[in-house]
Amino acid sequence: MKQTYLILIKDLQQEFKTRYAINAILLFAIVTLSAVSFAIGTFTAGEQVLSALFWVILFFSSMSGLSHIFIREEETQTADTLKLVAKPVHIFLGKFIFNLLLLMVLEVVLVPLFIALMNFQLQSSAIFFLTLLIGNFGLAGGGTMVAAIISKASAKGALFTVLSFPILLPVLISGISATKKAAAESALSSAQSELQALFAYSVIIITASILLFDYVWNE
Repeated sequence: MKQTYLILIKDLQQEFKTRYAINAILLFAIVTLSAVSFAIGTFTAGEQVLSALFWVILFFSSMSGLSHIFIREEETQTADTLKLVAKPVHIFLGKFIFNLLLLMVLEVVLVPLFIALMNFQLQSSAIFFLTLLIGNFGLAGGGTMVAAIISKASAKGALFTVLSFPILLPVLISGISATKKAAAESALSSAQSELQALFAYSVIIITASILLFDYVWNE
């Protein structure tokens, strides 16, 4: 855990110096949300449309910043040094926790703005925030693994979103369905199947990433 903590602190210090990932995800989210808000105008969208829009904005906003965690190591030529000082599992966990924190920062800004601008009414805040919490682990786990895979490719930005979408599609489907129920129903049990699917996916993707990261990182 000490190595994981040190890698996380290193990435946090680098991010506070450059603010690349934070600026990328926040600007993308705000611009996209503003464009969607102006496009809809006075049209009143239902909870199904708003739920889908929220997760689409969240997904593409996060994709603009999550990949930078490994791309930065290749650009600064510190990847080889990192291989010498830490084990692959600790590297993955440190990067994963960083991306998880990045997602939470994004949602602190995105959620209030989305609710205010889109007039999104929640019947069950418990379902909504529990969906976000569990979904974050799936997004961060899958995003971190894909970022490691494409970090050495030439077209990193395009490849990251293209490869991430099919891998993270279960998170989007379950997240949209659970968010729709959070807007329409108040009972937590109504979204039980979606929450279970999100939890199962998150456990599977994080476990698979930990097991396979050694091969990806050392190739």
